Amino acid sequence: MHNDRVLSMLGIAAKSGHVVSGEFATEKAVKSGHAYLVIVSDEASESTKKNFRNMTEFYHVPYYCYGSKEDLGRYIGKQFRASIAVTDENLAKAVENKLKTE
Repeated sequence: MHNDRVLSMLGIAAKSGHVVSGEFATEKAVKSGHAYLVIVSDEASESTKKNFRNMTEFYHVPYYCYGSKEDLGRYIGKQFRASIAVTDENLAKAVENKLKTE
């Protein structure tokens, strides 16, 4: 599957320490200005999606729904994850470009 590129790029970002995951950490990264991209799992609840959609809009952070909780977690070396934030601007842009072309 070609969309694994997005996930493998997230894996690279995670290995270099530029990913935070889980709702609390993702929210903290957005509100503190450290998040350059937020990805919420397609499987996340509507309230979670809405919460992050509103928050990222307010803080002007790109937001995407993508992948399963299992995939998001697995590629960043964690358990199931409903939300992640990329905290490096260049990596975030690269991942976002991939998301846009999917």
